[in-house]
Amino acid sequence: MEDKSCYPCEQEVIQKYPACPLQCMSPKCKAYKEPPIDSSKTPIIWIIGGPGSGKRTQCQKIIAKYGFTHLCTGDVLRAEAATNNSEKSKCVATIMKRGEPFPNDVVLNLLKEAMIAKVAGAKGFLIADYPRQKSQGIAFEKAIASVNHILYLEASAETLKKRVQGRAANSGADEYTLNKRLKTFFEDTDLVLAHYLRKLSRINAEDSVDAVFNEIVKVLDPIVT
Repeated sequence: MEDKSCYPCEQEVIQKYPACPLQCMSPKCKAYKEPPIDSSKTPIIWIIGGPGSGKRTQCQKIIAKYGFTHLCTGDVLRAEAATNNSEKSKCVATIMKRGEPFPNDVVLNLLKEAMIAKVAGAKGFLIADYPRQKSQGIAFEKAIASVNHILYLEASAETLKKRVQGRAANSGADEYTLNKRLKTFFEDTDLVLAHYLRKLSRINAEDSVDAVFNEIVKVLDPIVT
């Protein structure tokens, strides 16, 4: 049965390839499509952490050491909106202007395009803040490639809240909004992590920056080599 979806504006309907009901990924399956990226040759790492967990700092250190290509969904969406040369870019810009949540298909397609465009020279991909929901992770692996490993920068809600509120630019952060944001983050992230237990490393993000990075290196070195 054909599955269809469309962008929430004037974009015409997009035809989607029927999904395999078993997701066995066997080339003998008629619904199988060769993944656009071979993660056995180009590692894909997801790094997840709440606001204030130190993702940005650790991403910079990972990129410096391993030369990974860093992708953040927010940056990908902003770059697409800035082009303003297609119906898709205009649609993304409209959603962004309205402050509405982006449909998963929109984010995934743009992320896929960005990865394919950079894969030729990539030593690996470091994808931050993705997936935010279990369904996003499953869709990513179906459409792009299997993730090699997930780094979860783990810190308590109290620590994250203290760090966010302690930042000079966010000193006036609304406490109710922050509490709600953290609650949503932990609820959604727990479902993601439970689904990827075999590929998951929990890193104590309450430790020092260098200590956190040392633990990340212990995880990534075997994958990269």
